[in-house]
Amino acid sequence: MITSNAGTYGVGLQVVKQYDYSRTFKAPIDPLTGDAVHGERSRPMQTLIWYPARPTAQKLAYGDYVHARVTELQFDLSEERKAQAVAKGEQALSNRLGAEQARAVLTSPMRASLDAQPMSGRFPLVIYAPGAGGAADENADLFEHLASHGYVVVASTSLGTHAKGIDYAMADVETQVRDIQFLLGHALSLPQVDARHIAVIGWSWGGMSNAFAASRDDRISALVSFDGTREPAFTRLIPTQNLTVPWLYISRTPDTIPQINKSEIDTTFSLLNEARYADVHQLTMYPMTHVDFVSRHLRESAEADFGEYSRAEVAQAYNIVADYVRHFLDATLKNDDKGAAFIRRMPRENGVPPHVMRVDARQAEDLPPSQASMAAELRQRGFAHIGEAYQQARKRDEAFELSERDLKRWGYGLLDEGRTQDAVEVLKLWATLCPGNWDAADSLAEGYQAAGNKALAIRNFRRSLELNPDNRNAVKQLEVLAADSR
Repeated sequence: MITSNAGTYGVGLQVVKQYDYSRTFKAPIDPLTGDAVHGERSRPMQTLIWYPARPTAQKLAYGDYVHARVTELQFDLSEERKAQAVAKGEQALSNRLGAEQARAVLTSPMRASLDAQPMSGRFPLVIYAPGAGGAADENADLFEHLASHGYVVVASTSLGTHAKGIDYAMADVETQVRDIQFLLGHALSLPQVDARHIAVIGWSWGGMSNAFAASRDDRISALVSFDGTREPAFTRLIPTQNLTVPWLYISRTPDTIPQINKSEIDTTFSLLNEARYADVHQLTMYPMTHVDFVSRHLRESAEADFGEYSRAEVAQAYNIVADYVRHFLDATLKNDDKGAAFIRRMPRENGVPPHVMRVDARQAEDLPPSQASMAAELRQRGFAHIGEAYQQARKRDEAFELSERDLKRWGYGLLDEGRTQDAVEVLKLWATLCPGNWDAADSLAEGYQAAGNKALAIRNFRRSLELNPDNRNAVKQLEVLAADSR
């Protein structure tokens, strides 16, 4: 399937049958049969893990992936029921493709070996989010390819919140985001995983859910979307100021204006355009339709399922996608200069045939100011410059403002860290911005008191009392300071 050179590693596959016990999946009563549900009701998370391994002669066949799907929902199936499910799946494939082609598909050799001995060392992590209802192995060819190049890839089947099917509602977006978080947590327990370098790849529904995940978890440092869902009703909810990681978005041949109008697609919002704080590389693959981004479709489809472009032409485009994904991950997760150069070059310079692909790239804008960015700046300049830094930040972004609560928490947080002089500077800014606030004066006094500056502590406690004669803390601390002065 992928004809590009494999990496230097063998590929192992591990199948982990586990539950997310923090979430309920099955209801007490089966909504189809009305029977009481017995056994485990937590969310099943059958997890497939591809990893760099020592080469071995015994390889999986594609049918092994197909057979693994039968336990996605229920791990404790009897051997008889497993055999029935496998036979049913194989018969369905045979009905679509014909017996001979189906047999050829199922017996096709793969690169992975089940439970192969892992290579020593730590490798970047890739979490994969399938399309709605998609199997964990829907892009197994890509996952094996990445593992051979030194990546650990982790995936689980896309399930609805409480059933196999997905309702295409925000609740199911949240469900897949939590699946990504669960898989990330499990992966970080694996000895091969380098926790400092993590990417999330997703197709369709998963290519949208992964953007939500990246906006919420700053451990994720790269994002790849295969024709990700662009529904504005959902994507408007992604806080783009938090979407700051390099993003490779690969889309199918674009719809025409009449097609867009007929489909009533909302074009008033584009997450790709709004993601101003991320380096965005968008590839448009003209031979590919939406389903062509999963190798399962390429393997399990009849010739008649391909339209204007043949299977061979689509497979060639899929190989180009795999090359770009691998080099993008090399650049972002391994800091590899060759990978970065590959992504920057024009397609023809990378051997892409004419009229196959278009590239649009946009560099990230500077992030809007935040407390964190100010803290990083002041760590270099010194907190004595906080007033100047705050005014400069406000000039860059008029909407930026540190609230009184922000300043109080920041100041007392620094006091808790033992950085008393830095805390005084933060609390001084609060008192300067809010000269009539008794709490600001009281807090600044406590900062001076912690710093050992009794004179300024007394002055500011007195100022606080002027603003609020009922401030018992100021009365008490002035008594303490007076006693210390005797």
